[in-house]
Amino acid sequence: MTTRTKIVIGGVAVGLLLWPLIGFWFSLLIVLGVPAVAYLALDPSQRRRLRRISRKELR
Repeated sequence: MTTRTKIVIGGVAVGLLLWPLIGFWFSLLIVLGVPAVAYLALDPSQRRRLRRISRKELR
């Protein structure tokens, strides 16, 4: 199993666990918001580097 697959499975599991506790929209906000905040926390040079490299190199 690839690392990307493990991350996707983990995200789905977190979403399913949060859904009954806090509601669908708030759990969706958390699942989508955490990666967005992590991206925005990068330095501008790190963001440029991340956009420049191809997806195959991200693995």
